Amino acid sequence: MKIRVGNGFDFHRIEKSEKPLVLCGVEIPSPLGIVAHSDGDIILHTVVDAIFGALALGDIGTFFPDTDPQWKNQSSVTFLNEAIKLMEERSFEISNLDITMICEIPKIKPLKQELTQNLAKLMKIDMEQICIKATTTEKMGFLGRGEGIGCFATVCLVSKI
Repeated sequence: MKIRVGNGFDFHRIEKSEKPLVLCGVEIPSPLGIVAHSDGDIILHTVVDAIFGALALGDIGTFFPDTDPQWKNQSSVTFLNEAIKLMEERSFEISNLDITMICEIPKIKPLKQELTQNLAKLMKIDMEQICIKATTTEKMGFLGRGEGIGCFATVCLVSKI
């Protein structure tokens, strides 16, 4: 059995915005939005990067550059679907996915169940294959001041053949 591991990380500014705050494809009630070219779904961005990394295909910017106007305000679900398609074309599937959010805002703990459910649905895997955790920077730096949000993800892919 072939096993491939990939990781991804992403950081974005957050600010008061009319643009919705989206995590795992779920709109989170918040006066803040993620500053990004696409919808800014930082969790999906890191998962996509992790899958692309495990497949040795580069990063999200290789496929969906923020210089290309077609990706402006695009749902990150589109990016996830492409990563999954490329993974399946190479006969791999998700073994497990480990995600760590770094932020003061929003509080992730009350959202974990909904985020995990939706991500599992989007990826067509079991919730037990996904772990979403969160931490803060103890009020240090731009993340600690609530000016930004960060995310790390690690994925393990296993060969279907």
